[in-house]
Amino acid sequence: MLTRLGRPSVASIALLVVLTGCSGGDDEDTEGAEAAADDLATALAAGDFTDLELDGATSKQVRRDFRATVGRMGGLEPGVEVEDVEVADGGDTAEVTLSWSWPVAEEQPWTYDSTAELSRAGDEWQVTWARGIVHPELDAGAVLDATTIAAKRGEITGAGGRPIVTERQVVDVGVDKSHVTPARAEELAHRVAEVTGIDAGPYVKQVKAAGNQAFVRAITYRVEDIPKPVHDLADGADGVAVIEGKLPLAPTREFAAPILGSVGEVTAEMVKEHPDLYSVGDRAGLSGLQARYDEQLHGRDGVVVSAVAEDGTETELFRLDPTDGEPLALTMDVRLQTEAERTLAGVGPASALVAIRPSDGAILAAANGPGNGGQNLATFGQYAPGSTFKTVSALALLRAGLKPDSPVSCPPTTVVDGRRFKNYSDYPSSALGRIPFRTALANSCNTAFIGERGRVKGTGLFDAAASLGMGIDHDLGFPAYFGKVEPAQSETEAAADMIGQGRILASPMTMATVIASMQRGEVVVPRLVESVEVSPPDVQPLRKGEVQALRGMLRGVVTDGSGRGLADVPGPEVIAKTGTAEFESGNGIQTHAWMIAAQGDLAVAVFVDVGDSGSGTAGPILEQFLRAAR
Repeated sequence: MLTRLGRPSVASIALLVVLTGCSGGDDEDTEGAEAAADDLATALAAGDFTDLELDGATSKQVRRDFRATVGRMGGLEPGVEVEDVEVADGGDTAEVTLSWSWPVAEEQPWTYDSTAELSRAGDEWQVTWARGIVHPELDAGAVLDATTIAAKRGEITGAGGRPIVTERQVVDVGVDKSHVTPARAEELAHRVAEVTGIDAGPYVKQVKAAGNQAFVRAITYRVEDIPKPVHDLADGADGVAVIEGKLPLAPTREFAAPILGSVGEVTAEMVKEHPDLYSVGDRAGLSGLQARYDEQLHGRDGVVVSAVAEDGTETELFRLDPTDGEPLALTMDVRLQTEAERTLAGVGPASALVAIRPSDGAILAAANGPGNGGQNLATFGQYAPGSTFKTVSALALLRAGLKPDSPVSCPPTTVVDGRRFKNYSDYPSSALGRIPFRTALANSCNTAFIGERGRVKGTGLFDAAASLGMGIDHDLGFPAYFGKVEPAQSETEAAADMIGQGRILASPMTMATVIASMQRGEVVVPRLVESVEVSPPDVQPLRKGEVQALRGMLRGVVTDGSGRGLADVPGPEVIAKTGTAEFESGNGIQTHAWMIAAQGDLAVAVFVDVGDSGSGTAGPILEQFLRAAR
């Protein structure tokens, strides 16, 4: 794709006026010609001919002609040096050799020589203006034109090298002014804005300002997404054009959009902040992985410079071919990501689903529901994990001496420093009283875990979380929140922390990592970008006995507790934990709904911002995904 070159390079070459050789004429003739050559080089580099002595033209005329000659060079500023001045015998004329250097590409400027004729009128040397001074291939009426050759953007690939973001068919819809009068073009701009739903004011202004031969894009659609009213308008109105093209896009508009990000025309802020990289009309990554890895994905644009005659004939003078962008490889599984997004499609509140492969930490799916408003809650959300955190608390208590069959007290309510804690509303009465620790976890008894908090000393809760991959940050090459587990500041906070509230925070990715670490039997560090390597943190390792005990207790959640909905999922045994976490909102006290599970080499976390319960709200989503993932 060719586009007009639009920005000065950071390698813009400062003006150097160097007299490197002279011949012919006496010393006085030579000095005068050298001074005139000096003035010419200065004027050409600056585009200002006010102080230049000219033969047969005014400085205003030359300035206008020069600007027309180089106006399609995208605002680039040339460096001009005087290579040689040769005074003819007789001392009335001289030929100046000029060396030009245009910063058309940072890696390779365009250089060449041209000549200019000087003549003497009395004591003054004057320049005879001609477009050939700018380049020897230019005759009267010809101009220079620099056109960017866009590099092909690198693909974003998923598991097995399957393309995620790749070139897909699109259409640009807009007004083609070459087919209509200016008044009709303005009328059509209003109509296009109305049909496409864009803001009419800026678009109409853009159409009015464009040249009479311009096509002014209003909106870009995937081919399969063009609304029928837009089709009908384009078919029925001369001057409304639909132009086919290709853009790097994911399989659907929604596919992992908050994580992948978008590519589009650079913003004014981007141009202002990085004028060496961007100019108006450039395309670049604007958000997400597309922005973070833009330099890798974008590659290096090429450029072609041509001499364009008055009849439109082009003569190529310089070419630098583009270097295509490099692909970005992800661990994301296209099928599982699609399934994850399908399971969340009907969820109204904010929601997320993250799936991790425990054996190597690969993130296979990181889906954000339609209620997220475009935010990446899957890997960067920060919420109280509720009773899914009891997986961590249970590990801390096992390390403190409890065993799965150890008796613990599970009363309906308990009070800590004046604050009353209770179990969830439909907690089974059969699991109250003195019950085995495994039963307390299976049924998610809040009061039992709170009652045993005194066993966990010092950093015991943090250490247990770290052993399961929670609470220690890593730079994974994408926005990732690993949760917060800090020392409690009060007894009340210590009680709340045991059940995943208080100051405990996690993302869905965090809780998927916790259950993945338990399934694997050692700490898992999730990964999404294949090129980013992260070493496991130095944490207290999981012992075989701890793993066996906790896996058995989490299996009990499915067979005898709040996760019974997963009991008949085909395939290997499922371990799981449900969770709810209360929070205050404008509608009073509401609850986050969570569920985490692992089956075979798959670990999954589901989060719904507002729900009735983990088992009732998040559970069916998780079950649907596990069944689809087989």
